[in-house]
Amino acid sequence: MLLFLFDALADEFSVFNVFRYITFRGICGVLTALAICFVLGPLMIRRLSLYQIGQTVRQDGPPTHFDKVGTPTMGGAMILVSVLVSTLLWADLTNRFVWVVLLVCVAFGVIGWLDDYRKLVDKNPRGIGAGNKFIAQSVVGLASAVFLYVTAQSPAEISLIVPLFKEVTIYMGPWFILLTYLVIVGTSNAVNLTDGLDGLAIVPTVLVAGGLGVFAYATGHSIFAGYLGIPYIAGSGEVLIVCGVLVGAGLGFLWFNTYPAQVFMGDIGALALGGALGTVAVVVRQEIVLFVMGGIFVVETVSVILQVASFKLVGKRVFKMAPLHHHFELKGWPEPRVSVRFWIISLILVLVGLATLKIR
Repeated sequence: MLLFLFDALADEFSVFNVFRYITFRGICGVLTALAICFVLGPLMIRRLSLYQIGQTVRQDGPPTHFDKVGTPTMGGAMILVSVLVSTLLWADLTNRFVWVVLLVCVAFGVIGWLDDYRKLVDKNPRGIGAGNKFIAQSVVGLASAVFLYVTAQSPAEISLIVPLFKEVTIYMGPWFILLTYLVIVGTSNAVNLTDGLDGLAIVPTVLVAGGLGVFAYATGHSIFAGYLGIPYIAGSGEVLIVCGVLVGAGLGFLWFNTYPAQVFMGDIGALALGGALGTVAVVVRQEIVLFVMGGIFVVETVSVILQVASFKLVGKRVFKMAPLHHHFELKGWPEPRVSVRFWIISLILVLVGLATLKIR
């Protein structure tokens, strides 16, 4: 929105030319999203407390979590508002990639809000139901996948890029739709499963969003893409703005979510952030790298799958409790230790993912 204004002013005043640079607007997006969260945070926490929209805790969970009962949740709404407003202000609104990421983020946020509302306000422990939630996610995931497939302007946009190899790309054709659907829905649910400790999910989300922002900038820059041996996708660089906004909103939320948390994000935040990360990875054609950088999300999801499968097949549990972070809590690790060590691992994985840009 502001880009149109500053673009017009730049013709008369050269100082406004700086707003034409994606990197500068990306920084502005980070700071704007951060500021919005700082303003909204206290207001939202008071409002959620007033309406007694508080966290519920599993009785079979770690005893240390019993103190969290009643802590305001659905705080992901501040993330969603921050992302929406900041992106509309600083991104090029004629860019289709920006819109598909933003709409997926908002749509998944709405699904999460409905689930949280049913659980916390209507006191229905099932929320909207796992089946209904999955159907809604599938509709959004498939719609975005079909849109990206139909509007693709080059074979590179629907080809699977294999890291570490310059010349290895797999043309997906219609299979691109299935891949995109799985990445978006899978990432959304993986982030949601990881959101179980103070600050645990939001820091890896910020790190992965920052890493994907680097890929977005390189992929959308013809010279850098050629130098690094990655496909050039026109317009994908603008997604850097959305990544910057996700970083800013995530850091703003962490201010209130760090241990001991004043607010939890709930499904409204976790589903939205996961959906946005998955969509960005598809746009910049780095689904495999997302699997690496988001390794914490992957491991948390796998731990749940293994736990359920093992219990149903042989009647035994692989972990003391799933997702994995609860297993370490029950082994005696304090909550901050679990979170910080997971953050460190996430940082390492993001750096490994970024290294694939050069090692080809």
